[in-house]
Formats: sequence, C-alpha cells, structure tokens
Amino acid sequence: MRSQLIAALALALGLGVAAGVCADPSPLPPPPTDLGLPSAVTEAMQGIDAGRISAHVRFLGDDALEGRGPGVRGGDLAAKYIATQFALYGLKPAGDDGSYFQNVNFVGVQSQPATSFALQPSSGDAVQLKYRDDFVVSNQTQGESADIDAPIVFVGYGIDAPEYQWDDYKGVDVKGKVVLIIVNQPPSKDPKFFNGSTLTYYGRWMYKFEEAARKGAVGAMIIHRTDLASYPWDVVRSSWSNEQVYLADDKDPKLQSAAWIQLEVARLLLSKAGLKLDEQIALAGTRDFKAVELPVRLKAHVLSKIRKFQSPNVVAMLPGSDKGTPKQAVFYTAHYDHLGIDPGMSGDNIYNGAVDNGTGCGILLELAHAYSQMKDKPPHPVYFASVTAEEKGLLGSRYLGAHPPIPAAQIALDLNYDAIAPIGVPESVNVTGADRISFFPTVEKTAKSFHYEIEPDANPGAGHYYRSDHFSFARVGVPAFSIGNGTKFAGHPKEWGKAQEDDYTTNRYHRPGDEWTAEMDFSSNAALARYGFALGWQELLASDTVSWQAGDEFEAARKKSAKAP
Repeated sequence: MRSQLIAALALALGLGVAAGVCADPSPLPPPPTDLGLPSAVTEAMQGIDAGRISAHVRFLGDDALEGRGPGVRGGDLAAKYIATQFALYGLKPAGDDGSYFQNVNFVGVQSQPATSFALQPSSGDAVQLKYRDDFVVSNQTQGESADIDAPIVFVGYGIDAPEYQWDDYKGVDVKGKVVLIIVNQPPSKDPKFFNGSTLTYYGRWMYKFEEAARKGAVGAMIIHRTDLASYPWDVVRSSWSNEQVYLADDKDPKLQSAAWIQLEVARLLLSKAGLKLDEQIALAGTRDFKAVELPVRLKAHVLSKIRKFQSPNVVAMLPGSDKGTPKQAVFYTAHYDHLGIDPGMSGDNIYNGAVDNGTGCGILLELAHAYSQMKDKPPHPVYFASVTAEEKGLLGSRYLGAHPPIPAAQIALDLNYDAIAPIGVPESVNVTGADRISFFPTVEKTAKSFHYEIEPDANPGAGHYYRSDHFSFARVGVPAFSIGNGTKFAGHPKEWGKAQEDDYTTNRYHRPGDEWTAEMDFSSNAALARYGFALGWQELLASDTVSWQAGDEFEAARKKSAKAP
C-alpha cells in the first residue's frame, strides 16, 4: 500500500503543472539563434519547461522521501523515480548488468551520543567537551568503538605541498597522535602560491583528514572558522551529526577520530599550552611556522553504529551517431541524495533538500527529456548521471569517476548542476572552474548570446570547485565544471540576488526548511538547463575535444587517462 501511495503521489505531482498547483514561472526570452546550432536543437531548447522541473523537485523534496538519505528507503525511492523517468524517455541504461543502477558498496558510521572528548592538560583538570555543541566526530576506520589517549600536535594548516615548498609536518612525528589543523590554506595574494586567494584542494577538509591519516595520525581535529569555511557551525553540526558514509572498498589510510571543533574550543586548547590561537594562526601562514606538540592529550571514546549498504548511481545514455569508439561523449550530472532524517532532532527533522539538490535532479531530468525528444541522434553519446552520497564527501561521483561506463579519455566534458535557487529569470551565471579548460571561450560566447554576465567567484577562498560532483570527474582528468546562478535577476538589483543567496545559506541550507513551496519560480532552473543544453550541443558538434589549460593541476590526469589501455 505504501508503494502505491508513493506512485500515486508521483503521478499527482507530475500532473501538478497542468492542474495549476504551483506558481506560474516567469516567462523566459526565446533561446538564442546565433550559436550555429541546428534548428532542431534550438527547438528542443525552447521546449525545456520550468513546470516539469518544479514537479520533479516537488516530488523529490516531499516528506515521503525522508530526506533521500543514501541506502535507506527514501534514497532508494528517489533513485527508482529518476530511473523510471529515464526509461520513460527511452534512454538506454548505462549501469550494472543492463540496468540504470551502478551499485556502490558503502559503510555508514553513525556516531552515538555516548561519544566523549576530553582535553587533558599535563597539569590540572580535564576539560570535557560537549558532543554536537563543541565537537563532531566520525570513526573513518569503520569500527564500532575507538578509544584514544594521545598527545595533540598543532600542525598549522596540515598541508604537505612540495610544489609550493610547504610542509606543515616537517620535523615532527605524528604517528599515533592527534593533529590539530586550521581549516583552509595559508593566505596568499600570489597566484603562484596556493593559487592566491582561490582555494586549492589543499585547503579542503577532505584533504586534511586524508593527509593526517597518511602521516600516521590516529585522529585529527579541524578548527572551524565561519569566515574561512564559508559556512557556520550549524552546517558542520547537521552534516556531521548524521551518519557519515565511506566507500566500503577504499583501502586508503583512515582516522579513528576525524573531528571538527569549535573555534573557542581551539582557543581554550591552545591556552592550556600558554599559546594564543590568533597568534598561532597568523604564524601558521608563514614559513616560520613549526609544528608543535602541545602539553595536552585528547582522551576520546568514539562509539559508532555501523551499517553496510548499497546505494546506486543512476546512469542513462542517449547513443550518438558516431561510428566506432566515441571520443567526445558529454556527461550531465547532479546528485540526488541529501541528509535524510536526524533522529536526535525534535519537531521537523526531515532534511528535504528541495533546492539541494532536488533542483539539480529536476534540471538533469528535463535535459534528458529534451535530448530524448529530438528525432536525430547527437553525433556523440550523451550520458545522464544522478549520483548518490554527494553529501557524504562526493562518494557516488568519486566511484563513478573511477568506474565510468566508458573510459575517461572518451569523455569530453561533464556539466554538473547543484542547488539552483528557483527565484526568477537569471541575468548572470556562475561557472567557476570553466576558465581552467579550453572550452571556456564557448562558455563565454554562449553566455553572451543568452545575455548572461559571467560572475567571478565571489568567495574564491571557499573552494567551491572542490565541493561538488564535477570535481570527481576532474580528478580523473575529465574537463568539468558546475553551472549555477549568479546574483543578477531580471527586475531586481544585484543586491537582491545576494540577499536571497545569504538568506538561503543562513536559514535553509542543510536544514529541514529546504522544502518546495508553490511560490518558487523555476524559470531560473529552466534557463540554466537551456544554457547547459546549448553548451553540451556545441561540444558534441565541435571538431576537437576539450583539454585542460597548460599547467592545470588536472592536466596530468587527463594525459594519463589518454594513455590508459
């Protein structure tokens, strides 16, 4: 009966546009005709519909899908819904064993309330920290319990970057110890030193935990700062208090305690060693910094509930007309998972994830619909992948990047969509990272034809390029970037768009309030779907495939994939 109700709800939401249950989207201008695209392509682009996107988002963001947590009922329902849409469009399955599903094995680790952290100085009483308020933690080794009694070593930014002649671990042995790390990377205005003000992968929390484990540490504590992380503690708490997920077959070193701590906790910790946190952070940004073992030990008991499960990426393909081995396949991607349900939260505890990333899924499905409606095949294959476990560290796309349906060298481009605010007709776009690839002139030309301003990344220190699923393709060499809204919208000053963005980040991002409402204006989603449609077709029609700019950090991976058998 429950499955029948879900099916009925999906049907009702799918018919919602015709029934007039949601607000009419703002009218979009006709798509440009000066891009040299065939008339059939322009006609299909014109048919991209905001109402259909809204209907998909409404279903995927419904309470019945329970926040689309990976490996639980709601997440599985979302995957089946997306696969069903692909089948209805006549797309070919590109997953395992002739299905739309690429199954990924995971281990879920849910830290339990009995988990405890205490800072024990060499003299005096221990300081007990409060779980969720002062710290959050996950046992990456996937054990049910871990007991740690180890010295704490402050290693600055926790970076070992030979190309920048930088090693925060130089001269110190952290094996069996706990490292204390500043979020982000050394401040710089020099584009040749940690890419200036633009965050590199070295500044991402994922790298810091990975490097600490490689150095032999048993634990790591990242110091949270809202200005450097670009999101408040509430986002860390909600993300890390939920189940953390790891690839089951990942053999890389792991930490028994991968933790975040509040800034004031770090300040207290440094004070126990007679040090001032602000001074140490400033020193850590210079070459004079040396890691120091503090006269404080971490005494931790990390208790976890372990869950082994599968969760699929959903992958479909529209064949191309090319004969022989395809060389310029285009991928469109968007993650369907979100944070699920928080059992420890009273009241509304479902993280619906309507914007993040029901919108990306809605755009992906509408793009698949537009491609499938065309009578003529594209010259090369087009793949549509809705991936799982993005919120757990880009894990679904990481697996897809490592196990693509065709070799990475045959993929010309990945265009990703993640959290597109449904707030009206856009007049600017964000394509952070597109300037790193040879396709950028086409991105610029197409934006101009759509009358879009390309906005530079307003917060390059936040490392947005490394925080969405296109990064999983980039790290295996595939040219990739995400398409997103800028801050300029028709009928509003630029300040309005920024205010809408800030309001979402403060009040709904990674919170139960991220829900579909009838007032949402999905014209922005349809507009960016059209933009991506035009970009994809231009690459499909191009004579050359896409490459990374010379010297880019992903250029070597592209060359390596080209040599692979």
